[in-house]
This record gives sequence, structure tokens and C-alpha cells, in this order.
Amino acid sequence: MRTRAGSAAMSGCGRAAPSRRRVGLVALAAGLLLLVQGRPPSAEPDRGAPPEAATAGADEQSIARVLVRWNPQLAEPELGRIARAVARYSAKYELDPELVTAVIVVESEAHPGARSPRGAVGLMQVMPRTLAPLGLAGNLTTVESNIEAGCRILAENIRRFGEEDGILAYFWGPNIRGDAYLERVRAARAAVRRLLLSS
Repeated sequence: MRTRAGSAAMSGCGRAAPSRRRVGLVALAAGLLLLVQGRPPSAEPDRGAPPEAATAGADEQSIARVLVRWNPQLAEPELGRIARAVARYSAKYELDPELVTAVIVVESEAHPGARSPRGAVGLMQVMPRTLAPLGLAGNLTTVESNIEAGCRILAENIRRFGEEDGILAYFWGPNIRGDAYLERVRAARAAVRRLLLSS
């Protein structure tokens, strides 16, 4: 979002910031998943992990197994399309697939048909008006176009602002007004990493 109303596509999200209750529920769900798997939850964010661990196990099948945890209603063919798109466009835009998966979890909980009250659409909650300036073809309601647009926006933000502010700019645009979104993405990324390493 270059501005809150005008850059939800550039920020990837046109929704209002989530409530503390929702953030708590997401963290609780991640902790419960870990307990069910017999692994203790870690309150530590993903900082400090060796770079090779960041993408360990982040192949298409593993990404699919992680995403279905957030959206069990995904049919196998659609789940495969999402996982392939995450792997493909993470590589194309030199992003960590765990980060892209975490943004999908935070933005839409892996629901391809998600639509915000402000008009952001799809898995990565991209505003339709940003498609033309990006020079990308396609319809943002398709999995591949949505993930490519979201990855491109995220990669450009990170290149311009650094990783932390780039992630925040995905939500806020350049007028960042808090770090709650970054904390949500970090928590989701840590949960994604643990699930990938255990799958």
C-alpha cells in the first residue's frame, strides 16, 4: 500500500489489522500443532537459524503439507497448484519459500478465494489495481497470478527497505505504522519452518 487505501496491493493486504484475540488464536493453533506432533513449541522467532535450514524441506510436497494444516478444505489439485506456485515464484523472485508461505498464512489462511472488505483478493491479498503497473499478465483470482504478484511486491519491498521493513511495507506500504504485522509473519514463519522440518 502506498497509502492504506491505495496500496493494499502493494502492501498485499487491504484488511484491517487483526485483533489481539485472532493473533493469540493463530499462535495457540501453531503451539497445539507442535504439541500434537510431540515437539515443544518455541517462543523464539526464526532469527539465528542457519541459512541452509531456512529452506530445508521446502519442496512442493512439504509446502502442500504445511498449507493444508491451515486450510484442510483445499482439494489435492488446488493444493498442488498453490505449492508449485510458491516454489516457482519464491525462486523467481529470490524469496525464502517459508516467508512466502507465512505471508499466505497470515493474509488468507491459505484460502484462494479470500477477499478483503477493501478489495484485496486471493492467497496473498493483492489489490487488483496493482496488476497493470507490475507488468504482469493474468487475473489475480488465479493461484499463479496472485502468488506471482504477491511475491514480486514482497521482493521489491525487501529490496527497497530491507527484510523487516519490506515485510511491513507489504501490509502498510511505505507509511509503516507499527510492527504487529511483522510479528504475525515471524510467528507464522517459525511455525511453517517447524512443520517443514518435521514433515
